Amino acid sequence: MASSRPGPNLSRIATSLGVSIATVSNALSGKGRVSDQLVERIREHAAELGYVPSQAGRALRTGRSGVIGLVLPDIANPLFPKIAQAIEFAASAAGYGVLIADSRGDAATQDEAINRLVERGVDGMVVIPRRATRISSFACPVAVIDTPSTPDNTVSADHWQGGREIAVHLADLGHQRILIIGNNQESSVQNDRAGGIRAGLRPGMQAETLWVDKLERDGGSGCPLGLAERVRQGFTAFAALSDLQALRALTELQQAGISVPADVSVTGFDDLIWSPVVRPSLTTVRMDMDRIAGIAVSALADTISKSRAREGMLVTAEIERVAMQLIVRQSSGPCEPGIKNPRDGEHVR
Repeated sequence: MASSRPGPNLSRIATSLGVSIATVSNALSGKGRVSDQLVERIREHAAELGYVPSQAGRALRTGRSGVIGLVLPDIANPLFPKIAQAIEFAASAAGYGVLIADSRGDAATQDEAINRLVERGVDGMVVIPRRATRISSFACPVAVIDTPSTPDNTVSADHWQGGREIAVHLADLGHQRILIIGNNQESSVQNDRAGGIRAGLRPGMQAETLWVDKLERDGGSGCPLGLAERVRQGFTAFAALSDLQALRALTELQQAGISVPADVSVTGFDDLIWSPVVRPSLTTVRMDMDRIAGIAVSALADTISKSRAREGMLVTAEIERVAMQLIVRQSSGPCEPGIKNPRDGEHVR
């Protein structure tokens, strides 16, 4: 039978060593005037006894919970669990636990989620905003991960640069007419990606943008994108602003009997988990989420450690944008008719 005996507390450690509880507390927390020799002795004895510091007790002593909040815009989107994992890993390395809230794409729910995390005593939070919303200063430090063009953004992928990478790649393959496919015209991230694609066009290249949200408002959810007609109009490349939209484009083109990449090319953004395994595997642009999460959490932890952090503030970081990587796979190829894409693997640029 498992023992129900509680773990050792400060009093037991102090009694065992013949010192005061205050001395043990100071030695374990690194505060007060305790000799290095005694600190080492107390910590070794605490480890031998299996002492685990109480988070509640530490919160009472320091005024901090050791927990940060994370607000996501849509946890059902396969991109955001990947981001949450990166944030949790970075937070754990910095000594913090993480509470996660989902705004479910609603601005009011986002505000409620932020306030709820503040009420639960988080020391700070990382917020990935719902599209077209700005995060105001709250009662704790807030790090924002959105896009560099967003006011008060802390750090994010350089979505504009990622768009340029796509444009240069398609230009190198000889494509002249590109259809950009986005699913939210209000999204700062998608607008930056589309802007980067347009900025990367070479003389003679043309690009149009198809916003699926507007199309579906007019024609109903799940309506066809009309890509076969776009091919007949002379478009040879479809640059989706997310891998989800790229998959939708791939499916519609293949159902219409249009070969990818022999007839047209398709590219995406985000390098989701299934992007390398669909057929053809998807050319896309990848975010370095581990680095972004590390920068955001480090800047947040640094702000929390400062006395003014309790007043609440938006966090800044020395590095505000992280370059994206172009991942070239099988869904993009030369636009000349009849020329197959020779690549079987993937290449990172």
